[in-house]
Amino acid sequence: MDPTFSALADQAATGSPDIPETWKQGRTAYGGLSAALLLARVRGEHDELPPLRSALVNFTGPVADAPDMTTELLRRGRNVTTVQARADLGGRAACTAVFSFGGARDSHVRVDRPAPGTPPPDRCEPFTKTESPFIPAFLRNYDVKLIEGTRPIEGGTRGYLRCWARHSDPAARSGEIALLGLADILPPATFPIMTQMGPVSSMSWICNILRDTDTTDGWYMVESELSAAHDGYCSQVMRIWNRDGALIVDGMQSIAVFV
Repeated sequence: MDPTFSALADQAATGSPDIPETWKQGRTAYGGLSAALLLARVRGEHDELPPLRSALVNFTGPVADAPDMTTELLRRGRNVTTVQARADLGGRAACTAVFSFGGARDSHVRVDRPAPGTPPPDRCEPFTKTESPFIPAFLRNYDVKLIEGTRPIEGGTRGYLRCWARHSDPAARSGEIALLGLADILPPATFPIMTQMGPVSSMSWICNILRDTDTTDGWYMVESELSAAHDGYCSQVMRIWNRDGALIVDGMQSIAVFV
């Protein structure tokens, strides 16, 4: 039986989990899994960390086999604690991350971005079509429903996707590690407007976590929107809301396109 997300996260807290083919996209691990495993290692090695507030992730190379993961406490301040994590393969960096943790405090500044109106997950179509040749292996570990946008290579005119998503693993439907493992679930926002398939690779990713990460029954609304694309590189904005329509994650990703 292939390992679940929660099983891999538990292994990563103290060791180096093997990345099975069922959790890969191409020759590397799914990016959300790589980031989540590094966060799990940080939580496993550093006690009394407050909630995660920001993750800066750099995908420097393919994450495959069993990466050697290390962490370093960069600073424990009065308000924010910063920890660096790294996954190496063959002595070379494959994925690095800087995580910032901070407790909640009172502030007169409060700005919200309510979720767009949308039907519930059970009234949306599955994102993947069983006959599609473009389903990466890792995606079968998630339930994903299309709300708005165009599936890859279907002739869209806008680089935009919005979906409901949750872990298929019931044990991974709450907590910040599970959320980070879901936050990169959508394909790059270039895919809806691409007219031919070719290599696409995430380079860097930032997630700002704005409030409690949990949601009702594991479902999150996930959005990706292409901002610009030139010279084989593109930038996209990524957001996640809970079932109550409260914004949880605001982020951005840099992606290289080779076609």
